[in-house]
Amino acid sequence: MTAAADARLAAAYRHCAAIAAEHGASYHLATRLLTPDRRPAIHALYAAARTADDLVDLPGDDPDGDLADWSRTLLAELDAGWSADPVRLALVDTYRRYAIPVEHLVDFLAAMASDLEVTGYPDLAALDRYMWGSAAVIGLQVLPVLGTAPGVTRAEAAPYATALGEAFQLTNFLRDVAEDADRGRVYLPADLMAAHGVTRSQLAERRFDDRFAGLMREMVAIVRRRYDDAAPGIPLLARESRDCVRAAVDLYGGILTAIERAGYRVLDRRVRVSRPRRLAVFARRLTAAQLARVSVTSAKPNSRSSTGA
Repeated sequence: MTAAADARLAAAYRHCAAIAAEHGASYHLATRLLTPDRRPAIHALYAAARTADDLVDLPGDDPDGDLADWSRTLLAELDAGWSADPVRLALVDTYRRYAIPVEHLVDFLAAMASDLEVTGYPDLAALDRYMWGSAAVIGLQVLPVLGTAPGVTRAEAAPYATALGEAFQLTNFLRDVAEDADRGRVYLPADLMAAHGVTRSQLAERRFDDRFAGLMREMVAIVRRRYDDAAPGIPLLARESRDCVRAAVDLYGGILTAIERAGYRVLDRRVRVSRPRRLAVFARRLTAAQLARVSVTSAKPNSRSSTGA
């Protein structure tokens, strides 16, 4: 690669980092606990997902065409190994550098396309099928970047990575019920809504009541079980990546706690983890992350650990 190409690639990664810092405060803070060589790839994965998501959530005159064009171009550029677009360039380099299967990208893009047509899900099983492409494969994309512990293969860690990706997205769904309803989409299972007497029109009108609170209480419990499913996977990661994931879990789990403390009133306000709380989580994990880096460096310089298939 020429010096000019190196410079463009470095600029592309900086561009992705800026997108992550602006739109994903919790994720971006957690990535600061990673080793410096891993951070750019995580930023690239986030920025690409955000860009595709914006094509769906903030559509232009032809959202189907715009997303299809962006997707076709990205897949062609992945095959070619280069892009003139900074987000796609960083993603292409990340996919090639970490040997991420292209099938994960295809499944993600298919899930984004479905958001332009599908407006609801009859039950949790149907929502899980959607989340394979929109969330589970995000965990599988991130896994090679984080690396695995010595002797642990990607295949062994994969089920936990997918569960965590789903847990993060389910958390977003609960936080963003009102915003999603404004876009005509509902990511709460229709059968659970019906069981609690909650309707789509109630969400669209942002009418909070005890029935909605009961639905949210049940959904919070479901999401917490998904975090529990993912928890055994953290020790399977490379030691120097674990505190980043623990911080992300603490921060996103904190959103669930914030929803509870708000009395489940997410229809008329945006619940978030406060900046002091985010910084406290970061500070608590920082020392452990630094010690892990020192320990791994002293033992053997292997930044990615095992990446077995």
